[in-house]
Amino acid sequence: MTRTGSGTTRWRWLRLVVPFVLVGGLFVGTAVAYHRTHPDPTRPGFLSPTNVGPDGGSDLAAALRDDGVTVHPASGTVGALRAAQATPSTLFVPAPTLMHPDYLQVLTRLPAGTRVLLVDPPARLLRGSPLPVDTAGRRWAARAAGPDVDGRRCVVPEVADAGPAATVRQRYTAPSGVDPTRFDLCYDAALARLAWGQVELVVAGANDPFRNDRFGEHRNASFAAGLLGTRPQVVWLDLARPDAPPPTRDAAPQPPVYLPPEDPGSSPSASATPAAGRQLPAPNATAPSDNPLWDAFPPWFWALLAQLALAALVLVLWRARRFGPVVAEPLPVTVPAAETLLGRGQLYRRSRDRAATAGILRTAMLDRVVALLDLPDRPRPAEIVAAVAARTGASAAQVDALLYGPPPTTDSDLLELTRRLAALPDDLAGPGRPTAGPASDQAGPTAPAPRSPSAIEGEPR
Repeated sequence: MTRTGSGTTRWRWLRLVVPFVLVGGLFVGTAVAYHRTHPDPTRPGFLSPTNVGPDGGSDLAAALRDDGVTVHPASGTVGALRAAQATPSTLFVPAPTLMHPDYLQVLTRLPAGTRVLLVDPPARLLRGSPLPVDTAGRRWAARAAGPDVDGRRCVVPEVADAGPAATVRQRYTAPSGVDPTRFDLCYDAALARLAWGQVELVVAGANDPFRNDRFGEHRNASFAAGLLGTRPQVVWLDLARPDAPPPTRDAAPQPPVYLPPEDPGSSPSASATPAAGRQLPAPNATAPSDNPLWDAFPPWFWALLAQLALAALVLVLWRARRFGPVVAEPLPVTVPAAETLLGRGQLYRRSRDRAATAGILRTAMLDRVVALLDLPDRPRPAEIVAAVAARTGASAAQVDALLYGPPPTTDSDLLELTRRLAALPDDLAGPGRPTAGPASDQAGPTAPAPRSPSAIEGEPR
């Protein structure tokens, strides 16, 4: 018995622990796989031109230099805007979530012909900014696709023949009120190009083609280098932390934004900028600042929440499933029927629930009456009353008051009802007939019973 009990306990313990171990392993494996394939854009060094790690952009920067493109790193948005005004440039923003939203409207005032490339901007940035782009869906992970996978010809010449690239993670569409014909969509709408003020805005749906760890996969290198190699210079906005808001001249409403002049020791291309200190219009003060709950948390949070819900569902199904038939176990204590009856009677007496007590007595007596009179199953009360009245000689009103009357209001009334109900089987049996129930077993089949209608009437016998 000891060995059996120990084995049963061990099996129950395993049944409880194994599901949690499996679910925990699933969570850990998913988290590790996600972080290995989806680095955090807010981490310092993400897509930096000098970072040689898996999430860096040194391979892309080297490919651009080999193609004769000048790569100008900028650690702040102000410096990047100043450098982009010196020569026809491509402003590369690999982490738009770190860029202050107030600079977005300033981008439209860059010199004509400037290209601005935003990589996987978050949905909250697109909805709460003047960017004329909206999201049309997002995937858990980026997938590779060709430029014409959705059936329409890609008209962006630098990537039209680049081949498949792992850029389909976030897809784009025109927001309400914007003409969709202004958009050039490629790669299953994961690459959008449109004219935005004086600049050409390009939005990519994933950062995978620009990272070192995936730069050599598919045709990611041709895709990334093609988008950034159309101008002689690439101004690479390399932010290590969230950027500060633009500097202002004073605190007047809708103040103009100024680009302060460069320090004397800055780079030649920036110091030679004729627009150093140039006044640029302030961002639109009436731009909406929509921040819904869906965009208030990162995508991995919702994925983790969905996995927790799935784990809870699996746990519920596991606990609700029976692993075998129901096993009858002996009761720890055997209680005699007489004690059970006495205990229930005392509970009814303490609660003074005479109506429930009378209902139990009448229901039990009705079952005996139906058996004694050989009535059909589920007879109507009128049929029972008529049969009892015919057998005992009492009136139908007296029988109805006994079997279906109002509940007693005092203990003496309840005791009188009990006595009358107890005498009813003897009245139904009549002389020479056995009574149904335990009394017949004791008195024998020929035990005589007086036929006394006075018991139904409530008179003393």
